[in-house]
Amino acid sequence: MDGSRLWRGFLEKIGTGRERGSMNIHEFQAKELLGRFGVPLLKGGVAATAAEAAQVARGLSGPVSVVKAQIHAGGRGAGRFKNDPNGKGGVRIVRSPADVQAQAAAMLGQVLVTKQTGPTGREVRRVYVEEGCEIARELYLSLVIDRAAGCVGIATSAQGGMDIEEVAARDPAALLSIAVDPAQGLMPYHARKLAFFLKLEGEALKRFGAMLDACYRAYTQLDASLLEINPLVVTKAGALVALDAKVTLDDNALFRHKDLAELRDADEEDPMELEAIKNELNYVRLAGNIGCMVNGAGLAMATMDIIKLAGGQPANFLDVGGGASKEKTTAAFKIVLSDPNVKGILVNIFGGINRCDWIAQGVIAAVRGLDLHLPLVVRLEGTNVEEGKRILAESGLAIIPAKDLGDAAQKVVAAVQKVA
Repeated sequence: MDGSRLWRGFLEKIGTGRERGSMNIHEFQAKELLGRFGVPLLKGGVAATAAEAAQVARGLSGPVSVVKAQIHAGGRGAGRFKNDPNGKGGVRIVRSPADVQAQAAAMLGQVLVTKQTGPTGREVRRVYVEEGCEIARELYLSLVIDRAAGCVGIATSAQGGMDIEEVAARDPAALLSIAVDPAQGLMPYHARKLAFFLKLEGEALKRFGAMLDACYRAYTQLDASLLEINPLVVTKAGALVALDAKVTLDDNALFRHKDLAELRDADEEDPMELEAIKNELNYVRLAGNIGCMVNGAGLAMATMDIIKLAGGQPANFLDVGGGASKEKTTAAFKIVLSDPNVKGILVNIFGGINRCDWIAQGVIAAVRGLDLHLPLVVRLEGTNVEEGKRILAESGLAIIPAKDLGDAAQKVVAAVQKVA
């Protein structure tokens, strides 16, 4: 397989804290899931208060442990807290329950800024307290979908414990990726190839196959889109331990995993995206100022492209699907309008399952109910399109009609520029 292509696709997934069409979970949740499959872990526990953190520490063995801020973003160790930008990051080594309590108190309720959170950061509402270990080597391991090959891609490096993006840029030869045919599954030769590349010896070499098999079973059975262990530690005793773990779940498979859906942390997600999920709408917030409401994912992508071509910036991806009722249309408008950056809206609907006259009635009801004053451009095509256009024209509302998608994009861009 093309290893460099797999790595490019993988780096796109881990480059931000949020992969589209996925559900992130916390490290403590990821480790609880991985532990069910036999992935080797250290003993630890989650705490929401400093006193709880100290209690967890008292139940751990050894004088050394670690306190980790729990947010949906990588780079926690190198991150900095807004209230103490020159202080310690979100991963701290501690040596007593009293120290655990003090460090947890310094993190909880504070905003941690990392390269993945952006300047706004994320508030730390929980910490994970974990026992320490004697580290001999730090490795890297991940599993990700290689969509082009239709396989599970497994990537590894002997340079774990650091930003894998930097390793890939600095020394591509330090990375190895292999493809696992899902029809065949993980085979012993896959583990041997990866283990020899990592130059594992002794107990670590013996245990690597079982550890990799546990990761593969977890990845496939949980319907994950990403499983990342960084670092995967070889201890001085030769054991393998997943010192950190990130698991991203496929949103489209959550109907098969009701228990996993309950792991969603609303505090870590965009409230508009959560509202869209509640209303069965596909919504992704973007950085532009032109709100989009479209039926069909492909048409939504094309709409955003043509807005860009016309010189505008889309504020969102929003697919209302094939059954957009008046209630669903109103919900879609509310979500789009809840973004303060939106200065105009483009509705682009192809009436197939939904007739254009139904869509027109839904748009009118939403505009009147929400008292919309922003420029609104509507392009309709498909079943009962003339009736739909007539309903819009006779509504008495300031709706800007468009004859086709190009015309719609040009009109909404021009209208927004006037507002600005």
